[in-house]
Amino acid sequence: MPTDEVAIIGAGLSGLTLALALHKQGIKSTVYESRPAPLNIGGAVMLSPNALKVLDALDVYQDVRGRGYNFELLKVVKVDGELIETYEFGGKEKYGYQANRCYRYELIDVILSKIHSLGVSVVFGRKYVRVVDETEDHVVWESSDGTQSMASFLVGADGIHSSVRKYLYPDVEPKFIEMAGITSAVPASQVTYPYGKIDQPLTITAEGKGAFVIAPQKPDASEMFFGKQKHIEEELSREGWDKFLADKEGLVKFLQQDAEAFGEVAVTATAKIPHDKINVWPFYVIPHLDRWASQKRRVVILGDAAHAIPPSAGQGINQAFEDVYMFSLLLAASKTGAVNFEDALTFWQGYRQDRVNKILELNKQIDLRRMPKGTRPSDLAGEVVQKEFDLQWLYEPDFKVEVENWIRSTRS
Repeated sequence: MPTDEVAIIGAGLSGLTLALALHKQGIKSTVYESRPAPLNIGGAVMLSPNALKVLDALDVYQDVRGRGYNFELLKVVKVDGELIETYEFGGKEKYGYQANRCYRYELIDVILSKIHSLGVSVVFGRKYVRVVDETEDHVVWESSDGTQSMASFLVGADGIHSSVRKYLYPDVEPKFIEMAGITSAVPASQVTYPYGKIDQPLTITAEGKGAFVIAPQKPDASEMFFGKQKHIEEELSREGWDKFLADKEGLVKFLQQDAEAFGEVAVTATAKIPHDKINVWPFYVIPHLDRWASQKRRVVILGDAAHAIPPSAGQGINQAFEDVYMFSLLLAASKTGAVNFEDALTFWQGYRQDRVNKILELNKQIDLRRMPKGTRPSDLAGEVVQKEFDLQWLYEPDFKVEVENWIRSTRS
């Protein structure tokens, strides 16, 4: 007998937030994760107003706000401290929210705690393998232990190397774009900046050397994140990336390379780098996908599974939160008969893809500022013109209003 329950594959930030959003709409779901426990590794994520208003609508914003460092601007400066330009990442007065830099595991803890308090089921240690059957009103899927389960929808929130995406696109693979972010973090007391207090993220540019990024993190700004982007011509295998990350001395050497060119702040930040704080973030994208749902629309992908976004603009998780919130609203509207679900999916993907495309262009603008000429990847080697930042389009939309306006337009 068909069920109304939604099966969510992946208990990362996208999957857990989707479960919370669906619960808010009165839709039952279960989250399935192949790992035996919540993921508690990785660095901090930067949350901008477009994501924070989603978290606010899901009643977790205040908890998240207290777990991270709140700020409003990213500044691009010269080595001598001269301001080149600013980049809005939030604004209490202008957008209703300051930006927040929060460790990924802290964010997962907040959302998972909320989910548990609401009685939403999260099953760890169950790995999705394949879709067994899909009909007009349900989908049957199988896990690695041979168990088969039925759901009204199966949603792949399982990241850039999505297994669920293989059901829709067996041959699509993520594309490496020849860059990786190499980062670490040290106590703030270790860092000296001669030009004032570092109370906003800084991108320090040096002619011919690219950029050195440094940002306060933890609620009390007691830690400083820093990093650089590295051009890597050839993609590595998963084992290759593991080996790359394991070469801590090599990564320390890269972070310390040209530190003098970026001034005292880079010299002091990189003087003593704890190996356990070093992270490597390869930049991948997903080729444009014509559809984020199966032909019968019972299997859907979202977040990095549908449109992986490199971290240059810090928008990857922010865009995933937009995905899941709008999807939950549209699914709820279709269940009441207010809209046709096929039409809702078409609107959802079109709206979301337009914003993702703009983010990818924004990434290029940021990479232009961070990567010196001669070390830029092929997609920046051509005539990409540097432009001023204008981000109102990114932070101002009210996604619930956008959905409501579209529903009204379908009725008229």
